[in-house]
Amino acid sequence: ERARAGCAPVTVHVLLARAAQDHSDDMAARAYFSHTSPDGRTFAQRIRAAGWAGGALAENIAAGQADAVAVMRDWMGSAGHRANILNCAYRNIGVGYATGGSYGTYWTQAFGA
Repeated sequence: ERARAGCAPVTVHVLLARAAQDHSDDMAARAYFSHTSPDGRTFAQRIRAAGWAGGALAENIAAGQADAVAVMRDWMGSAGHRANILNCAYRNIGVGYATGGSYGTYWTQAFGA
């Protein structure tokens, strides 16, 4: 999809991956679903705290999907999530997945420019 949109592939970045995994783990452990953690930290604050010093940021989250195919289908079917995935400015990504909580599965994509 990114290639069809004229975008380069994203590259996995360890700091974004850490931030995404930490957020998925936190949502599962504390049984919430939000871009803002229960302590009030926004996704940008969490990603910066993980050490990311790059440019623009975005985050996609999802919960309850059984597998990566299902979560990608849902994200691509949502205008806002799709826009993040197809934004050519985002060249780096981190992905997190955790089980537990009230939804069973928690997914996070962290994008960085």
